[in-house]
Amino acid sequence: MRKVGAPGGQGQAPSGMGALGRSGVVLLTYVLAALELTCLFMQFSIMPYLSRRLGLDSVAFGYQQTVFGVLQLLGGPVFGRFADQHGARAAFTLSFLASSALYLLLAAACIPALPGVALLFASRLPGALMHTLPAAQMVIADLSTPEERPAALGRLGLCFGVGLIFGSLLGGTLSSSCGIQCPVIVAFVVTLLGALLSVTCIPASTKGASAHAQTTLPGRPKASVFDLKAITRLLLQPGVLPVFLVKVICGLPIGLFMVMFSIISMDFFQLEAAQAGYLMSFFGVLQMVIQGLVIGRLSSHFSEGDLLRASVLVFSVVGLAMALMANVFHFCLLMPGLVFSMCALNVVTDSMLTKAVSTSDTGTMLGLCASVQPLMRTLGPTLGGLLYRGFGVPVFGHVQFAVNFIVFLVLWRQPVPRKMGKAQ
Repeated sequence: MRKVGAPGGQGQAPSGMGALGRSGVVLLTYVLAALELTCLFMQFSIMPYLSRRLGLDSVAFGYQQTVFGVLQLLGGPVFGRFADQHGARAAFTLSFLASSALYLLLAAACIPALPGVALLFASRLPGALMHTLPAAQMVIADLSTPEERPAALGRLGLCFGVGLIFGSLLGGTLSSSCGIQCPVIVAFVVTLLGALLSVTCIPASTKGASAHAQTTLPGRPKASVFDLKAITRLLLQPGVLPVFLVKVICGLPIGLFMVMFSIISMDFFQLEAAQAGYLMSFFGVLQMVIQGLVIGRLSSHFSEGDLLRASVLVFSVVGLAMALMANVFHFCLLMPGLVFSMCALNVVTDSMLTKAVSTSDTGTMLGLCASVQPLMRTLGPTLGGLLYRGFGVPVFGHVQFAVNFIVFLVLWRQPVPRKMGKAQ
């Protein structure tokens, strides 16, 4: 792993790194992200079974998934602004405490003597503040130079892959051997440990002195965490809105497909639960390799604009192939290109957007970026279900090809600037 250096051109280096030093804080950030994602996928692996045990049908299960998505959608920008104003330590601690509350409520829902359905829906409420990954992205963005940022953010893909593989494995193993409540109890303990590590080892702030000066100018009242004008103001800064729209528009077609993937794997691919698990593990390994290793190497040889256009073009080609695929073997052949496009799009757009705003606003910007996935989870079940029922699996490939090809033509005619200066 390359050493993450002092942020160039972003003001003075943050002080108060403590005994860990800058590289130690970055390493701990990766560890905390991996712990949170492992717990999250442990939860995902047991939620369908817990819902069935509590007597919920597929519609009610969809409702609680939608509630979780809406809360994360609304909470992402607010959490990012909280992180900017109160620092990395407070952000990590709040996120892990919210996760602990969610897993405690889930554990209580497993107790027969308690109102399980009410507790299950109540457990979705802390999800509004569960944003450890955006907090980790903010720390990495604050402590990396603009040149190193794509590779540094890309290494979070290793954390995602670790969480996907080990979380799914532990969730299934623990629930089978020790009961369905065991994974959430383990997740509760792990997230409490994460909160303790955050309080004791993460610095209060990872932003430079100039960033603090921007947020505490004399005579200027301190803006509220819930100031929507301050949040939306970021989208109107030069170079921000076009990149953000590319992120949302190009991610929508594949987001619809991934939301419907569990249904597609059963109906179209005719996979059993174990086989679908193997396929998701393959997806996780690919993401670890591509986002953790490949994207970083490519970013050192190509500009972010080139990588963005490449990801959109590959999305188009993969979409055309998806429209023609007939079985799971064809899908496995497409997965490397699909994962490359997803990873490149997310890493490059996150990097470009954090460079386009001031250092004091990186958390808010990453919070807005983190709201894209909850938006897909909120709109996806309804829109994806209508498309699937009306046109079948090929429609997802057609939509992906058409949308991304149009975006590619726009980027070809009007490329994004190679360097977007920070807003002052």
